[in-house]
Amino acid sequence: METTTLALLLLVPLLVWRIYSRLKKLVARQKSQLWRHWTVAIAFPALLLFLATTTKFDILPLSSLGAAALAGGWLGVLGLKLTRFEQVGKDFFFTQHRYLGLAITMLFIARLLYRGMEIYLNTRLDVPVPPPPFGQSPLTMAAYGLVIGYYAVYAWGLLRWRQRNKPLQAPE
Repeated sequence: METTTLALLLLVPLLVWRIYSRLKKLVARQKSQLWRHWTVAIAFPALLLFLATTTKFDILPLSSLGAAALAGGWLGVLGLKLTRFEQVGKDFFFTQHRYLGLAITMLFIARLLYRGMEIYLNTRLDVPVPPPPFGQSPLTMAAYGLVIGYYAVYAWGLLRWRQRNKPLQAPE
């Protein structure tokens, strides 16, 4: 095994730990900002449609993307049920379920890291085998579908929560 490959394999756990520690902050108590919720609620379904076109409508990657998006949507509904919502005066806060959000995001990042390692190790071969095109990998499409479905439904749920709860009037 080459030293660069060995160094890369040793650095991957450090990278995963740093990503995990940064993601832990994202699933802590957050202030609800409508522009963020709207951005995710609109951009993620558009991204899902874009990814569907990258599959060139091949049945296996497209069905993986769709099934994972449905599963992610279901997990988004579950995540909303497990979320703690707070209203302090005019400000809204929510605390996402830590393990569900982390598990979905880390699964997505793990797939991206695996795909990157696969491409890197392939370049080290004497006769490199070209990796399948981006949209042709069912596992990659499933990872994208899961994370997109989860966060899109979660954002729509946060928007509905904000619509139901109007800001409290400040005492005079």
